[in-house]
Amino acid sequence: MTDASTRAHSALGGDAPLPLPKRPFKFGRWFSQTGWRHVVGVVMVVFSLFPIVFVVSSSLNPHGTLTGSNALFSEIGFDSYLRMLNDPQVPFLQWFGNTLIIAGVTALCTVFLGALAAYSFSRMRFTGRRFGLISIVVVQMFPQLLAVVAIFLLMSSIGDLFPAIGLNSHLGLIMVYLGGALGVNTYLMYGFFNTVPASIDEAAKIDGAGHARIFFTMILRLVAPILAVVALLSFITSVNEFVVASVLLVDTEKQTLAVGLTKLVSNPRYADWSAFSAGAVMAALPVVALFLFLQKYIVGGLTAGAVK
Repeated sequence: MTDASTRAHSALGGDAPLPLPKRPFKFGRWFSQTGWRHVVGVVMVVFSLFPIVFVVSSSLNPHGTLTGSNALFSEIGFDSYLRMLNDPQVPFLQWFGNTLIIAGVTALCTVFLGALAAYSFSRMRFTGRRFGLISIVVVQMFPQLLAVVAIFLLMSSIGDLFPAIGLNSHLGLIMVYLGGALGVNTYLMYGFFNTVPASIDEAAKIDGAGHARIFFTMILRLVAPILAVVALLSFITSVNEFVVASVLLVDTEKQTLAVGLTKLVSNPRYADWSAFSAGAVMAALPVVALFLFLQKYIVGGLTAGAVK
């Protein structure tokens, strides 16, 4: 007499493989193969979220100081948020708008100009091409802080001739940001442009397409992931930048969030850390929203680009 497994095997035609017996669960084997990854992931998440939780707790502290703030969410109130939005001496909404305009324009121009430069370096052969690529890398070795004095003198001289792009102007600050961001972003996009097969360009040229048509109608769609990455990095950098913005922007109503919020804690006698934390929380919202919007392009695009 055949048993149940033999009858099942015969019912499937006799050639189907028998199911393997399920091994009993052993915690040691699971932890050595998979479990330790979960532990590391949980530790990293807690480590990353702790500063955010601390800042949110501080922003809800109605006293405006960090005294006793180690007890998270011991007191909850929205006085700091109301103070930031309604205080006439703290034009938070104007700082917020200035930051969005400067960071948004800088990100768009960085992506467009960087893509043009990266396409030229990747697809065209011209005198000075190799020297230009090496110069881009070498220039990034020097921190931007070294050029602050030179930038101030340069923008002061330009402002005497063209006040719209001189000191205390948003357009001048955007131009300075573009000058500092184009180098590293161009080199970053250049490496991704090289992953796109040159045969696509050659096929388009046979059909009569020029460089401009190939770039705008074909290449930009294929390199969309790196464009999203550069836009996000440029936007975040512009939002967080403080040194150059504090030097070039003098008037309070023209300053950015990074410069304006620093004034709240610059007084050694009284630093309104609660209002500063509230402003920092609100300032992080557009960055988080942009990251969530571009996340599917960044993750999915980089994965696809790795196997091109």
